[in-house]
Amino acid sequence: MTNTHALFTELRGYLGHRIIGQDALVDCLLIALLSRGHLLVEGVPGLAKTRAIRVLADVLEGDFQRIQFTPDLLPADLTGTEIYRNQTGSFEFKAGPLFHNLVLADEINRAPAKVQSALLEAMSESEISVGDVTYRLPTPFMVMATRNPLEQAGTYALPEAQLDRFLLHVPVDYPSAENELHILDLVRAEERGDLLGQPAQAQAAPMVSLAALDEARSEVLHLTLSKNLKRYMVSLVVATREGEAASSLAYGCSPRATLALDIASRASAWLAGRDYVSPADVQAVVHNVFRHRLVLEFEAEDAGLNVDRVVDAILDQVAVP
Repeated sequence: MTNTHALFTELRGYLGHRIIGQDALVDCLLIALLSRGHLLVEGVPGLAKTRAIRVLADVLEGDFQRIQFTPDLLPADLTGTEIYRNQTGSFEFKAGPLFHNLVLADEINRAPAKVQSALLEAMSESEISVGDVTYRLPTPFMVMATRNPLEQAGTYALPEAQLDRFLLHVPVDYPSAENELHILDLVRAEERGDLLGQPAQAQAAPMVSLAALDEARSEVLHLTLSKNLKRYMVSLVVATREGEAASSLAYGCSPRATLALDIASRASAWLAGRDYVSPADVQAVVHNVFRHRLVLEFEAEDAGLNVDRVVDAILDQVAVP
């Protein structure tokens, strides 16, 4: 185990004690960060989605910005705009909220297509264009977008091209009654400024420098991945395009899903403390990698199927190496 891995293990424990009952969200946040990817989180309000990325921003060298998406939002509200300066007689670019390391796009489906297109360029190219000038975004750059599955009035469907730019799509559910009791105690302790009685991990936040993050990302990329496991990943992706399970889908995953499955599996294995990727790592992330990239046929949806059940069927059909 390297010093960098020990730091992220400590960070994982810290986040787990500050974001109670959402271990899957914590793991996916770290996987996206290590994979240079973006995260789409779906859940009703009040499930610590905003808190999760705020807590991560507090311990990561860099800055954080929250953007509340609304129907009247304009692309310039994200990217920034050029302002005319009378003193100099020239235009000066004023950077928008996308010029931060961690960006929370809250209720992303409430913004119109032009705004979503501006965000798409930032997510896919790590740059934005204003007029004839292209500006690079800071490194690291990660977008965590939230989507409310209940309120659909006044929302805009996310185009498939934008959904495909997210590394993972994570559903967030209600915590258990026991975890909710812990949440109550933690929040009241925070309001009093008193974390006594909380686990040690909750009292000292491990700070992650950009150098440590770069080292961790490099270690993730250098994990051992066998040829048989590569074929397994490709077979899972191909099974969304052809075969029995694919008959329930309007279309399958693109090669970008294969790349996402590869890097997310590597990050999952690295967080588990291994220097190689196993089939279990692939199976641990495949639902979150495929979920937003697959669209059911109308007949399958009408029959009560959902994407997760189709992915389960694919996992059953494809032989594990």
